[in-house]
Parts: sequence; C-alpha cells; structure tokens
Amino acid sequence: MLLKDFYTVNELVVTDQSATAKITINKDHEVFMGHFPGNPVTPGVCMMQIIKELTEEIVGKKLFMESCSNVKFMAIINPEVTPDLHLDLAITEVDNLIKVKNVTKFMDTVALKLSSVFKVV
Repeated sequence: MLLKDFYTVNELVVTDQSATAKITINKDHEVFMGHFPGNPVTPGVCMMQIIKELTEEIVGKKLFMESCSNVKFMAIINPEVTPDLHLDLAITEVDNLIKVKNVTKFMDTVALKLSSVFKVV
C-alpha cells in the first residue's frame, strides 16, 4: 500500500475475469488535512492507486500503469460522509498487459469510471 492506512479492504471476491471489492477510506488519514481542511475530498489519484493495488493483489503481479482512458470522476468521495466504496473490476490479460475497466460506487452513486492498461514489471 503506497499510502499506509489510507483504506481497508473489507471484502474481495474474485471470479474468472472480474472482481468486486468493498473498501473503507480512512477519514482520519493525513491526506485529508491538505485535501481539503474542513471539507475532505478523496483525491482522484489515490482512487487510481487503489485500483492498481487491488489489481496487483488479484493477478498476483507487480504492475506499472501504462495508460488510462475514459477517466470520469462523477461524484465527490467525502470520507466523512461516504467512506464505504464498492469497486467492480473487469480484468483481462493479453501479452504481458493487464487491462482493467473499473466502476466505483458509494451507495447507488457512481463516483468513478475508468479504463486502465497496466504493464507487468
């Protein structure tokens, strides 16, 4: 985990080419002191890192993000209001590349959609 204690994985269910994860963002993490005091917002780059780390755990390989497309931040993730997130990951592996399509939600609200390509390192 790049940011120690930033989130907790509560559940990770892996099937053939997909996975679902339930995580909780730590509202008391120091990141939120600067992003933003009194109105914490989970940084998009941190969400992208969580997706990378979950994918690494699922495929059992160290990964490097090669590209991202269709990145859509659709709702603010305030860890004081909605710390519990549900991530759906569709994962395919082709020629040393891992392709991931993600949808992240809290309750019934879609917060993030993205497609990433990771290179195995």
